[in-house]
Amino acid sequence: MFRTKQPSTMTRPGKWPLSGVIALIGVLLCAQVMAQQAIIPRPPQIAATSYILVDATTGEILVENNADIPLPPASLTKIMTSYVAANEVKQGTVTLEDMVNVSVKAWQMEGSKMFIQEGTQVRFEDLLRGMIIQSGNDASVAIAEHIAGSEDAFADMMNQHAELLDLSNSYFLNASGLPQAQHTMSARDLATLSVALIERFPDHYAMYAEREFTYNDIRQPNRNSLLFRDRNVDGIKTGYTEEAGYCLVASATRDDMRLITVVMGTNSTDARAIETQKLLTYGFRFYKTHQLFEDRQVLSTDRVWSGKTNAVDIGIDEGVNVTIPRGQEDNLETELVINETLRAPIAAGQVLGNVTIKLGEMVYYDGPVVAMEDVERGSFIKRLMDFLHLFFLSLFS
Repeated sequence: MFRTKQPSTMTRPGKWPLSGVIALIGVLLCAQVMAQQAIIPRPPQIAATSYILVDATTGEILVENNADIPLPPASLTKIMTSYVAANEVKQGTVTLEDMVNVSVKAWQMEGSKMFIQEGTQVRFEDLLRGMIIQSGNDASVAIAEHIAGSEDAFADMMNQHAELLDLSNSYFLNASGLPQAQHTMSARDLATLSVALIERFPDHYAMYAEREFTYNDIRQPNRNSLLFRDRNVDGIKTGYTEEAGYCLVASATRDDMRLITVVMGTNSTDARAIETQKLLTYGFRFYKTHQLFEDRQVLSTDRVWSGKTNAVDIGIDEGVNVTIPRGQEDNLETELVINETLRAPIAAGQVLGNVTIKLGEMVYYDGPVVAMEDVERGSFIKRLMDFLHLFFLSLFS
Protein backbone atom coordinates (compact mmCIF):
# COMPACT_ATOMS: atom_id res chain seq x y z
CA MET A 1 0.00 0.00 0.00
CA PHE A 2 2.77 2.44 0.90
CA ARG A 3 4.08 2.54 -2.60
CA THR A 4 3.97 4.89 -5.56
CA LYS A 5 3.74 3.13 -8.87
CA GLN A 6 6.66 3.84 -11.20
CA PRO A 7 6.37 3.89 -14.99
CA SER A 8 7.36 0.68 -16.68
CA THR A 9 10.65 0.48 -18.64
CA MET A 10 11.78 -2.02 -21.24
CA THR A 11 14.72 -2.62 -23.56
CA ARG A 12 14.39 -3.63 -27.16
CA PRO A 13 17.02 -5.05 -29.54
CA GLY A 14 17.47 -3.64 -32.99
CA LYS A 15 15.45 -0.80 -34.49
CA TRP A 16 11.69 -0.40 -34.67
CA PRO A 17 9.79 1.81 -37.12
CA LEU A 18 8.72 5.09 -35.54
CA SER A 19 5.03 4.26 -36.04
CA GLY A 20 5.54 0.95 -34.24
CA VAL A 21 7.25 2.67 -31.32
CA ILE A 22 4.41 5.20 -31.05
CA ALA A 23 1.84 2.42 -31.15
CA LEU A 24 3.72 0.45 -28.49
CA ILE A 25 3.90 3.50 -26.22
CA GLY A 26 0.17 3.97 -26.66
CA VAL A 27 -0.52 0.36 -25.73
CA LEU A 28 1.69 0.60 -22.65
CA LEU A 29 0.05 3.82 -21.52
CA CYS A 30 -3.41 2.34 -22.00
CA ALA A 31 -2.38 -0.80 -20.10
CA GLN A 32 -1.07 1.31 -17.24
CA VAL A 33 -4.30 3.34 -17.07
CA MET A 34 -6.41 0.17 -17.24
CA ALA A 35 -4.36 -1.35 -14.40
CA GLN A 36 -5.13 1.64 -12.22
CA GLN A 37 -8.82 1.94 -13.06
CA ALA A 38 -11.41 -0.49 -11.77
CA ILE A 39 -14.08 -1.60 -14.22
CA ILE A 40 -17.33 -1.40 -12.27
CA PRO A 41 -20.68 -1.62 -14.08
CA ARG A 42 -23.80 0.26 -13.13
CA PRO A 43 -25.67 -1.27 -10.17
CA PRO A 44 -28.42 -3.78 -11.01
CA GLN A 45 -31.99 -2.63 -11.48
CA ILE A 46 -33.93 -3.54 -8.35
CA ALA A 47 -37.70 -4.04 -8.41
CA ALA A 48 -38.43 -2.50 -5.02
CA THR A 49 -39.88 0.75 -3.72
CA SER A 50 -36.78 1.47 -1.66
CA TYR A 51 -33.42 -0.27 -1.22
CA ILE A 52 -29.86 0.15 -0.02
CA LEU A 53 -26.57 -1.79 -0.03
CA VAL A 54 -24.03 -0.96 2.70
CA ASP A 55 -20.57 -2.15 3.72
CA ALA A 56 -21.22 -2.81 7.42
CA THR A 57 -17.58 -2.26 8.43
CA THR A 58 -16.99 1.10 6.77
CA GLY A 59 -20.53 2.42 6.43
CA GLU A 60 -19.93 3.00 2.71
CA ILE A 61 -23.15 3.12 0.68
CA LEU A 62 -22.62 1.10 -2.51
CA VAL A 63 -26.15 1.30 -3.93
CA GLU A 64 -29.26 3.17 -2.82
CA ASN A 65 -32.64 4.31 -4.10
CA ASN A 66 -35.32 6.15 -2.11
CA ALA A 67 -33.36 5.10 0.99
CA ASP A 68 -34.65 7.94 3.18
CA ILE A 69 -38.37 7.60 2.47
CA PRO A 70 -40.32 6.58 5.60
CA LEU A 71 -42.31 3.45 4.71
CA PRO A 72 -44.40 0.87 6.56
CA PRO A 73 -41.77 -1.63 7.78
CA ALA A 74 -44.05 -4.57 8.67
CA SER A 75 -42.12 -7.18 10.68
CA LEU A 76 -38.80 -5.44 10.03
CA THR A 77 -39.97 -3.52 13.11
CA LYS A 78 -38.95 -6.57 15.14
CA ILE A 79 -35.29 -5.75 14.52
CA MET A 80 -35.76 -2.76 16.83
CA THR A 81 -37.78 -4.84 19.29
CA SER A 82 -34.91 -7.31 19.28
CA TYR A 83 -32.33 -4.51 19.68
CA VAL A 84 -34.11 -3.08 22.74
CA ALA A 85 -34.47 -6.57 24.24
CA ALA A 86 -30.77 -7.35 23.70
CA ASN A 87 -29.84 -4.06 25.33
CA GLU A 88 -32.02 -4.83 28.37
CA VAL A 89 -30.37 -8.24 28.73
CA LYS A 90 -26.94 -6.62 28.55
CA GLN A 91 -27.97 -4.04 31.16
CA GLY A 92 -29.20 -6.82 33.44
CA THR A 93 -32.78 -5.58 33.76
CA VAL A 94 -34.03 -8.87 32.29
CA THR A 95 -32.41 -12.26 31.78
CA LEU A 96 -32.75 -14.97 29.17
CA GLU A 97 -34.08 -17.26 31.90
CA ASP A 98 -36.91 -14.93 32.95
CA MET A 99 -40.33 -16.60 32.90
CA VAL A 100 -42.71 -14.24 31.09
CA ASN A 101 -46.44 -14.15 31.74
CA VAL A 102 -48.44 -14.32 28.52
CA SER A 103 -51.25 -11.77 28.45
CA VAL A 104 -54.56 -11.97 26.63
CA LYS A 105 -53.35 -9.25 24.26
CA ALA A 106 -50.23 -11.21 23.33
CA TRP A 107 -52.21 -14.43 22.87
CA GLN A 108 -54.79 -12.73 20.62
CA MET A 109 -52.29 -11.08 18.28
CA GLU A 110 -53.08 -11.48 14.59
CA GLY A 111 -50.66 -12.48 11.85
CA SER A 112 -47.59 -14.65 12.31
CA LYS A 113 -47.32 -16.45 15.66
CA MET A 114 -45.14 -18.72 17.75
CA PHE A 115 -48.42 -19.97 19.33
CA ILE A 116 -48.02 -19.05 22.99
CA GLN A 117 -51.05 -19.48 25.24
CA GLU A 118 -52.71 -16.89 27.48
CA GLY A 119 -52.11 -17.54 31.19
CA THR A 120 -48.93 -19.56 30.65
CA GLN A 121 -45.30 -18.61 31.28
CA VAL A 122 -42.63 -18.71 28.58
CA ARG A 123 -38.84 -18.33 28.90
CA PHE A 124 -37.67 -14.94 27.66
CA GLU A 125 -35.09 -16.61 25.40
CA ASP A 126 -37.80 -18.73 23.79
CA LEU A 127 -39.82 -15.59 23.11
CA LEU A 128 -36.80 -14.02 21.43
CA ARG A 129 -36.45 -17.02 19.13
CA GLY A 130 -40.18 -17.05 18.48
CA MET A 131 -39.98 -13.41 17.41
CA ILE A 132 -36.72 -13.60 15.44
CA ILE A 133 -37.10 -16.98 13.71
CA GLN A 134 -40.88 -17.37 13.49
CA SER A 135 -41.65 -13.63 13.36
CA GLY A 136 -44.24 -14.12 16.09
CA ASN A 137 -46.37 -11.04 16.73
CA ASP A 138 -47.52 -12.72 19.94
CA ALA A 139 -43.91 -13.11 21.08
CA SER A 140 -43.17 -9.46 20.26
CA VAL A 141 -46.00 -8.20 22.49
CA ALA A 142 -45.05 -10.56 25.32
CA ILE A 143 -41.45 -9.29 25.18
CA ALA A 144 -42.60 -5.67 25.12
CA GLU A 145 -44.94 -6.13 28.08
CA HIS A 146 -42.30 -7.96 30.12
CA ILE A 147 -39.70 -5.24 29.59
CA ALA A 148 -41.82 -2.09 29.80
CA GLY A 149 -45.15 -3.12 31.34
CA SER A 150 -47.13 -2.29 28.22
CA GLU A 151 -46.59 -2.23 24.46
CA ASP A 152 -47.16 1.55 24.37
CA ALA A 153 -44.41 2.10 26.95
CA PHE A 154 -42.12 -0.24 25.02
CA ALA A 155 -42.76 1.71 21.80
CA ASP A 156 -41.57 4.81 23.65
CA MET A 157 -38.33 2.96 24.49
CA MET A 158 -37.99 2.02 20.81
CA ASN A 159 -38.28 5.67 19.80
CA GLN A 160 -35.68 6.71 22.37
CA HIS A 161 -33.24 4.14 21.00
CA ALA A 162 -34.04 5.35 17.47
CA GLU A 163 -33.06 8.86 18.52
CA LEU A 164 -29.81 7.63 20.07
CA LEU A 165 -29.00 5.80 16.83
CA ASP A 166 -29.95 8.84 14.74
CA LEU A 167 -32.69 6.97 12.89
CA SER A 168 -34.23 10.18 11.62
CA ASN A 169 -36.90 8.57 9.42
CA SER A 170 -38.26 6.01 11.87
CA TYR A 171 -41.13 6.18 14.31
CA PHE A 172 -42.59 3.29 16.31
CA LEU A 173 -46.10 2.74 17.64
CA ASN A 174 -45.91 -0.99 18.34
CA ALA A 175 -43.45 -3.86 18.79
CA SER A 176 -44.65 -6.15 15.99
CA GLY A 177 -44.94 -3.99 12.89
CA LEU A 178 -48.66 -4.45 12.33
CA PRO A 179 -49.92 -1.47 10.32
CA GLN A 180 -50.56 1.79 12.14
CA ALA A 181 -50.53 5.28 10.66
CA GLN A 182 -47.17 7.00 11.21
CA HIS A 183 -45.43 3.73 12.17
CA THR A 184 -42.56 3.92 9.66
CA MET A 185 -38.90 3.17 8.97
CA SER A 186 -36.59 3.98 6.07
CA ALA A 187 -34.18 1.63 4.30
CA ARG A 188 -31.18 3.64 5.52
CA ASP A 189 -32.42 3.54 9.11
CA LEU A 190 -32.92 -0.22 8.89
CA ALA A 191 -29.36 -0.67 7.63
CA THR A 192 -28.00 1.52 10.43
CA LEU A 193 -30.01 -0.37 13.04
CA SER A 194 -28.88 -3.74 11.68
CA VAL A 195 -25.21 -2.77 11.81
CA ALA A 196 -25.63 -1.59 15.41
CA LEU A 197 -27.37 -4.84 16.37
CA ILE A 198 -24.63 -6.98 14.83
CA GLU A 199 -21.75 -4.97 16.32
CA ARG A 200 -23.14 -4.44 19.84
CA PHE A 201 -24.94 -7.71 20.47
CA PRO A 202 -23.16 -10.47 18.50
CA ASP A 203 -24.41 -13.31 20.74
CA HIS A 204 -27.98 -12.11 20.37
CA TYR A 205 -27.53 -11.67 16.62
CA ALA A 206 -26.49 -15.33 16.29
CA MET A 207 -30.18 -16.26 16.71
CA TYR A 208 -30.91 -14.69 13.32
CA ALA A 209 -28.90 -17.42 11.58
CA GLU A 210 -30.90 -20.28 13.11
CA ARG A 211 -32.95 -22.02 10.45
CA GLU A 212 -35.84 -23.26 12.55
CA PHE A 213 -37.37 -23.18 16.02
CA THR A 214 -39.79 -25.57 17.70
CA TYR A 215 -42.10 -24.40 20.45
CA ASN A 216 -45.00 -26.31 21.94
CA ASP A 217 -44.26 -29.14 19.47
CA ILE A 218 -44.81 -26.76 16.55
CA ARG A 219 -41.77 -26.60 14.27
CA GLN A 220 -41.44 -23.49 12.11
CA PRO A 221 -38.64 -22.61 9.67
CA ASN A 222 -36.95 -19.23 9.52
CA ARG A 223 -38.84 -17.02 7.09
CA ASN A 224 -35.58 -15.68 5.60
CA SER A 225 -35.24 -18.03 2.62
CA LEU A 226 -31.72 -16.77 1.84
CA LEU A 227 -30.45 -18.69 4.89
CA PHE A 228 -31.25 -21.85 2.91
CA ARG A 229 -29.96 -20.57 -0.45
CA ASP A 230 -26.75 -18.70 0.32
CA ARG A 231 -24.17 -19.98 2.82
CA ASN A 232 -22.80 -16.45 3.22
CA VAL A 233 -26.09 -15.11 4.62
CA ASP A 234 -26.44 -15.16 8.43
CA GLY A 235 -29.55 -12.93 8.92
CA ILE A 236 -31.57 -10.95 9.28
CA LYS A 237 -35.40 -10.38 8.95
CA THR A 238 -38.37 -10.57 6.60
CA GLY A 239 -41.58 -8.57 6.67
CA TYR A 240 -44.92 -8.43 4.91
CA THR A 241 -48.17 -6.53 5.16
CA GLU A 242 -50.43 -5.37 2.36
CA GLU A 243 -49.31 -1.78 3.04
CA ALA A 244 -45.58 -2.59 3.16
CA GLY A 245 -45.33 -5.22 0.45
CA TYR A 246 -42.66 -7.91 0.77
CA CYS A 247 -39.56 -6.66 2.58
CA LEU A 248 -36.22 -8.14 3.58
CA VAL A 249 -33.16 -7.00 5.50
CA ALA A 250 -30.23 -9.36 4.86
CA SER A 251 -26.66 -9.61 6.02
CA ALA A 252 -23.89 -11.72 4.52
CA THR A 253 -20.14 -12.11 4.92
CA ARG A 254 -17.52 -13.13 2.38
CA ASP A 255 -13.74 -12.63 2.42
CA ASP A 256 -13.85 -10.56 5.62
CA MET A 257 -16.49 -8.26 4.12
CA ARG A 258 -19.96 -7.90 5.63
CA LEU A 259 -22.73 -6.42 3.51
CA ILE A 260 -26.15 -5.26 4.67
CA THR A 261 -29.03 -5.02 2.19
CA VAL A 262 -32.52 -3.65 2.66
CA VAL A 263 -35.29 -4.06 0.09
CA MET A 264 -38.76 -2.69 0.80
CA GLY A 265 -41.93 -2.94 -1.25
CA THR A 266 -41.28 -5.91 -3.55
CA ASN A 267 -44.22 -7.91 -4.89
CA SER A 268 -43.59 -11.45 -3.59
CA THR A 269 -41.53 -13.61 -1.25
CA ASP A 270 -39.44 -14.79 -4.20
CA ALA A 271 -38.95 -11.23 -5.46
CA ARG A 272 -37.56 -9.93 -2.16
CA ALA A 273 -35.02 -12.79 -2.11
CA ILE A 274 -34.07 -12.36 -5.77
CA GLU A 275 -33.63 -8.59 -5.54
CA THR A 276 -31.58 -8.97 -2.36
CA GLN A 277 -29.36 -11.56 -4.03
CA LYS A 278 -28.72 -9.15 -6.90
CA LEU A 279 -27.45 -6.52 -4.48
CA LEU A 280 -25.26 -8.97 -2.53
CA THR A 281 -23.75 -10.40 -5.72
CA TYR A 282 -22.95 -6.92 -7.02
CA GLY A 283 -21.35 -5.80 -3.76
CA PHE A 284 -19.17 -8.87 -3.26
CA ARG A 285 -18.16 -9.08 -6.93
CA PHE A 286 -16.98 -5.51 -7.40
CA TYR A 287 -15.96 -4.22 -3.95
CA LYS A 288 -13.95 -5.26 -0.92
CA THR A 289 -13.39 -4.02 2.62
CA HIS A 290 -9.74 -3.05 2.85
CA GLN A 291 -7.83 -2.26 6.03
CA LEU A 292 -5.68 0.81 5.47
CA PHE A 293 -4.27 1.00 8.99
CA GLU A 294 -4.26 -1.11 12.12
CA ASP A 295 -4.76 0.35 15.59
CA ARG A 296 -1.67 2.34 16.62
CA GLN A 297 0.11 1.65 13.35
CA VAL A 298 3.44 3.50 13.00
CA LEU A 299 3.91 5.13 9.59
CA SER A 300 7.14 7.04 10.14
CA THR A 301 9.91 7.73 12.65
CA ASP A 302 11.10 11.33 12.49
CA ARG A 303 13.80 13.54 14.00
CA VAL A 304 12.92 15.52 17.11
CA TRP A 305 14.95 18.50 18.25
CA SER A 306 15.52 19.64 21.86
CA GLY A 307 14.17 16.40 23.29
CA LYS A 308 15.44 13.74 25.67
CA THR A 309 15.26 11.40 22.68
CA ASN A 310 16.09 12.27 19.09
CA ALA A 311 13.14 10.60 17.37
CA VAL A 312 9.40 10.04 17.64
CA ASP A 313 7.15 7.41 16.11
CA ILE A 314 4.33 8.93 14.09
CA GLY A 315 1.22 7.03 13.08
CA ILE A 316 -2.50 6.37 13.28
CA ASP A 317 -4.17 5.99 16.66
CA GLU A 318 -7.21 3.98 15.55
CA GLY A 319 -7.49 1.51 12.69
CA VAL A 320 -9.04 2.63 9.41
CA ASN A 321 -11.02 0.49 6.95
CA VAL A 322 -12.32 1.63 3.58
CA THR A 323 -14.37 0.13 0.77
CA ILE A 324 -12.46 -0.01 -2.50
CA PRO A 325 -12.97 -1.60 -5.92
CA ARG A 326 -11.93 -5.24 -5.75
CA GLY A 327 -8.37 -5.94 -6.90
CA GLN A 328 -7.22 -2.32 -6.57
CA GLU A 329 -5.42 -2.40 -3.22
CA ASP A 330 -1.96 -2.45 -4.87
CA ASN A 331 -2.83 0.74 -6.78
CA LEU A 332 -3.54 2.81 -3.66
CA GLU A 333 -1.10 5.69 -3.31
CA THR A 334 -0.07 7.19 0.02
CA GLU A 335 1.09 10.75 0.65
CA LEU A 336 2.50 11.30 4.14
CA VAL A 337 3.32 14.89 5.10
CA ILE A 338 5.08 15.53 8.44
CA ASN A 339 5.39 18.99 9.98
CA GLU A 340 8.81 20.54 9.52
CA THR A 341 11.25 20.79 12.45
CA LEU A 342 9.62 18.83 15.24
CA ARG A 343 10.59 20.22 18.63
CA ALA A 344 10.10 18.79 22.12
CA PRO A 345 8.04 18.69 24.21
CA ILE A 346 5.66 16.51 22.21
CA ALA A 347 2.64 14.83 23.77
CA ALA A 348 1.32 11.43 22.75
CA GLY A 349 -1.61 11.99 20.40
CA GLN A 350 -0.35 15.41 19.25
CA VAL A 351 -1.01 16.01 15.55
CA LEU A 352 2.27 16.11 13.66
CA GLY A 353 1.17 15.83 10.05
CA ASN A 354 -1.32 14.35 7.62
CA VAL A 355 -1.76 11.23 5.51
CA THR A 356 -3.80 10.94 2.31
CA ILE A 357 -4.73 7.68 0.55
CA LYS A 358 -5.85 7.92 -3.07
CA LEU A 359 -6.79 5.69 -5.95
CA GLY A 360 -6.43 7.78 -9.04
CA GLU A 361 -8.31 10.98 -8.28
CA MET A 362 -10.50 9.34 -5.63
CA VAL A 363 -9.47 10.15 -2.05
CA TYR A 364 -10.28 7.25 0.29
CA TYR A 365 -8.76 8.66 3.43
CA ASP A 366 -7.43 12.04 4.50
CA GLY A 367 -6.61 12.52 8.14
CA PRO A 368 -4.05 13.48 10.77
CA VAL A 369 -1.07 11.48 11.95
CA VAL A 370 -0.05 11.78 15.58
CA ALA A 371 2.84 11.19 17.96
CA MET A 372 2.67 7.67 19.33
CA GLU A 373 4.48 8.57 22.56
CA ASP A 374 5.57 11.54 24.70
CA VAL A 375 8.90 13.21 24.01
CA GLU A 376 10.06 15.32 26.94
CA ARG A 377 12.31 18.34 26.66
CA GLY A 378 16.01 17.60 26.87
CA SER A 379 18.57 19.16 29.19
CA PHE A 380 19.78 22.71 28.74
CA ILE A 381 22.96 21.45 27.04
CA LYS A 382 20.95 19.21 24.69
CA ARG A 383 18.63 22.05 23.75
CA LEU A 384 21.59 24.39 23.16
CA MET A 385 23.39 21.86 20.96
CA ASP A 386 20.25 21.25 18.90
CA PHE A 387 19.67 25.00 18.57
CA LEU A 388 23.18 25.51 17.21
CA HIS A 389 22.76 22.52 14.91
CA LEU A 390 19.58 23.95 13.44
CA PHE A 391 21.12 27.41 13.18
CA PHE A 392 24.03 26.20 11.08
CA LEU A 393 21.73 24.01 8.99
CA SER A 394 19.67 27.06 8.15
CA LEU A 395 22.78 28.99 7.07
CA PHE A 396 23.68 26.38 4.48
CA SER A 397 20.20 25.45 3.30
